[in-house]
Amino acid sequence: MTGPAKSPEPTLPSSGPNKAGPGASRLLAGVEGAEPPALLGVILAGGLARRMGGGDKPLRVLGGRPMLAHVIERLGPQVGRMVINANGDGGRFAAFGLEVVGDDVPGHPGPLAGILAGLAWAGREGFAGVVTVPGDSPFLPLDLVGRLVVAGQLACARSGGFAHPPVGVWPVALEGDLRAAVLAGERKIDRWTARHGVVEVEWDVAGGDPFFNANTPEELAEAESLLLRRPGTIISP
Repeated sequence: MTGPAKSPEPTLPSSGPNKAGPGASRLLAGVEGAEPPALLGVILAGGLARRMGGGDKPLRVLGGRPMLAHVIERLGPQVGRMVINANGDGGRFAAFGLEVVGDDVPGHPGPLAGILAGLAWAGREGFAGVVTVPGDSPFLPLDLVGRLVVAGQLACARSGGFAHPPVGVWPVALEGDLRAAVLAGERKIDRWTARHGVVEVEWDVAGGDPFFNANTPEELAEAESLLLRRPGTIISP
């Protein structure tokens, strides 16, 4: 597997962050006029990648560079800071220049543990909330954070008739409840978020699904084709 060490540094888009709308005030703890950069971006890269044959899916090469570089490039301008949620030796992500935050609950309980680790880290660093995205979703929309924050204090993305629970905005205030749920055995994101009135925000898929993720070698090959065939559609906001 090709690692990130020789990959070029991501070139961030020139567009600035999206403005937060009225719904953002609830998430941002009453900070009037706050914008999405007040949020921490958490890239979920802690999965076991069984369908990809093991290893780190975000480090698989897409378009000549790791998928993670695509994710960083698209999420970076929309948040104040980013971290990577992954377990084991964080040195394998060193080329990306981001802090690696591991799960703080045992047993690889899934993406809820990564979200929990991000919330705990964000709370210690003074962030009001986090935005989470999978590390294998290279076509994220450039209006992701702005639209989620406007929708409400707890929101996730939806496209093509399907919700994408790992792509969401989460208030730090829910860390305690989420920790209790995970320690009690909860593993399903949507079941837990339903208890807190999650809002789903729909994205158009006419130009391709912006939340396409590569879970298998076949889907990675499909992502390569999308990059070649749809450079001006699926990767646009």
